[in-house]
Amino acid sequence: MASINVGGKDIALDEEGYLENLNDWTPEVAEVLAKGEDVTLTSEHWEILNFLREYYEEYQIAPAVRVLTKAVGKRLGADKGNSKYLYSLFPYGPGKQACKYGGLPKPTGCV
Repeated sequence: MASINVGGKDIALDEEGYLENLNDWTPEVAEVLAKGEDVTLTSEHWEILNFLREYYEEYQIAPAVRVLTKAVGKRLGADKGNSKYLYSLFPYGPGKQACKYGGLPKPTGCV
């Protein structure tokens, strides 16, 4: 089993790099996960990550990309609720990559 070390604590990851235990998530964990993929989290990333975490808390599911895009557009505006914007932030897939950094399970329907 893979792990990352954040603040002196080993955090277990599954074979795809998602947190084994969702309660291990902290903003520092997100930073380490992103850095491992050469991504520096900006305020734009955090806006989406915080949105995703709120969505998960409410619905207990990580949204698929289409649902994520539509929900972001509704909440944050059409300029952010489109695939081009989300892929500019999360080039490996806004659903998968954002959920990983956000400490959430892999979205349903993601391969």
